[in-house]
Amino acid sequence: MTTLTLGKAINQGLRRSLASDDKVVLMGEDIGTLGGVFRITDGLKAEFGAHRVVDTPLSEAGIMGTAVGLAYRGFRPVVEIQFDGFVYPGFDQLVAQVAKLHYRSRGTVRMPLTIRIPFGGGIGAAEHHSESPEAYFAHTAGLRVVACSNPADAYVMIQQAIASDDPVIFLEPKRRYHVKGEVDETASLADAKPMGVASVAAAGSDVTLVTYGALVQTARDAAIAAAEDGISIEVIDLRSLAPVDYATVEASVRRTGRLVVAHEAGQQGGVGAELAASITERCFEFLEAAPVRVTGHDIPYPPAKLEKHHLPDLDRILDGVDRALGRPNSLSGVEA
Repeated sequence: MTTLTLGKAINQGLRRSLASDDKVVLMGEDIGTLGGVFRITDGLKAEFGAHRVVDTPLSEAGIMGTAVGLAYRGFRPVVEIQFDGFVYPGFDQLVAQVAKLHYRSRGTVRMPLTIRIPFGGGIGAAEHHSESPEAYFAHTAGLRVVACSNPADAYVMIQQAIASDDPVIFLEPKRRYHVKGEVDETASLADAKPMGVASVAAAGSDVTLVTYGALVQTARDAAIAAAEDGISIEVIDLRSLAPVDYATVEASVRRTGRLVVAHEAGQQGGVGAELAASITERCFEFLEAAPVRVTGHDIPYPPAKLEKHHLPDLDRILDGVDRALGRPNSLSGVEA
């Protein structure tokens, strides 16, 4: 085992993919000489050359169009979108072309394309640097959408995404880039957990708390804090948002009888809404209370000085758990 930060784990995963397959090409703004705005691709251009780690013009539409052509020709391009809020100039290619080409060609065309997107807030950044666009992509048939939350998963999942013949939106929780954890760099991908399978990040029996990305760590902290009050929280790291591993979530809810879903994105039309509806359909007779969502607010992402009021934190998640358990909470006595 090697202790790596989440960011370094992605770097090592990219390095291993580049070394094992000469069809893997990295593309993005400032990813070569600079090593990326977060230094995730640091050192890779020097090791593999400018033809494998390509500094592109500042044009997400152009980057995506080029990547589609490369994938058509049998390459495995890995695109870095510098920040989540800058993905939209390439959005048309992703949802109207990349996601549809395999279906449209009746299976004759593959799109082995990975789109790395640092997402979410908590870094005190300017406008368009802290957004959570995952629901747009999870809603698009033909795209896989995954989110890592720890170094071990980041190292394996980026390699699995690159090896996939399907286009993968690979979401990286930017405020967790410096979180450290043990990584087995010698592990075989053949023996690794598939990227479409959820993980039980903390076992519990009273309530199921489902989340992904940066909030997994917050959810684990909530489980520790709640245990001091005699409450047992089972934390599920969703890992994949499309497709969703409903079997793991359903099995947990059938044991606990309660569901709380947390994510940074707004509540309206979010991933949490789909989870709450689907689990209600699947586990209605097992639920002891209605599912609870703890999310960002339905507003444009606020200025840096106000983001702490927007992001679900430990107190808001614990309040959601109290709501699910019927304990006194922020909505107690509040009329609709």
